[in-house]
Amino acid sequence: MQSISLIIQIFLVLAFGYFLGPKLSINIRHFIFKILPYFSYILLTSVALELTLALDQIDNPSTILPPALLIALTTSLGSFFTCLFAYTIFDKESVKGKISLQLFMNALKNIAKAFLALTIGVILGILLTQLHTHIPFNSWYLLLLFIFLIGIELAFTHFNRTWLSWKILIVPLAAFIGSCLAGFLNYSLLGHEFTLNEILALGQGYGWYSMSGILFTQLHSAELGGIALLTDLFREIVAILLMYTMGWRFPRPAISSAGATSMDVTLAMVKQSCGTHYVPHAMMSGLLLSLLAPLLITVFLNF
Repeated sequence: MQSISLIIQIFLVLAFGYFLGPKLSINIRHFIFKILPYFSYILLTSVALELTLALDQIDNPSTILPPALLIALTTSLGSFFTCLFAYTIFDKESVKGKISLQLFMNALKNIAKAFLALTIGVILGILLTQLHTHIPFNSWYLLLLFIFLIGIELAFTHFNRTWLSWKILIVPLAAFIGSCLAGFLNYSLLGHEFTLNEILALGQGYGWYSMSGILFTQLHSAELGGIALLTDLFREIVAILLMYTMGWRFPRPAISSAGATSMDVTLAMVKQSCGTHYVPHAMMSGLLLSLLAPLLITVFLNF
């Protein structure tokens, strides 16, 4: 029942933001649009702080790094090659775009900022642990505020029928199937450490690290929350590398590997590397995976 309650909260605040957005004044809208790109770093710092305090109660927390790297790499590549196989059958069309070194460096700067925010949270957590100071803090409410702001932003996103093309829907479907296939591979490698449903659930974050870390901590444990957080951070990095190395030749598979980040962090790279024609693919895929990620995580954890 707790997991159902968390999912309901997410969709309620998203819907509330969506319907409230058009009623807000222009100044408030501009303010929200201005702070939204930075809010994720604040949220990430709070997540890292909360997880560090919780991981202090776990033996050998450094053991979460290898599985996080493995799951991030296999799910990203699984999504890429599943989408590539699907479009080899249904549509071989490809649009080439230019590769901008400046855009790539900006993307790396965003990732560096994410790791900086993560590091700040970890340091704060370590300091509080060393000082034996207890602070009643729950980053879940910050996540709900973040989702509320996303709902407001979505209210001003214009959709048309081309976004509902069945070929566009192959991109997020391939991300789901590829992540699940990678999950079975990971289970054969990590089955002595995790159950199958846990490994499958860890592949459903799709790069949305600020959500997955909190949700796993709420639904399961701090250890799995830490793995989820690192997995999706690394998954975003792998997606950026694939976007710039393979996106010009295989645009939709690269978008599929980006998961939920294709509608925000990696969207500019989609336009530059894959071509403007593929922006609707990225927006629709990112939107669907962002909406489905918390639901899929909950379903797999309770399967």
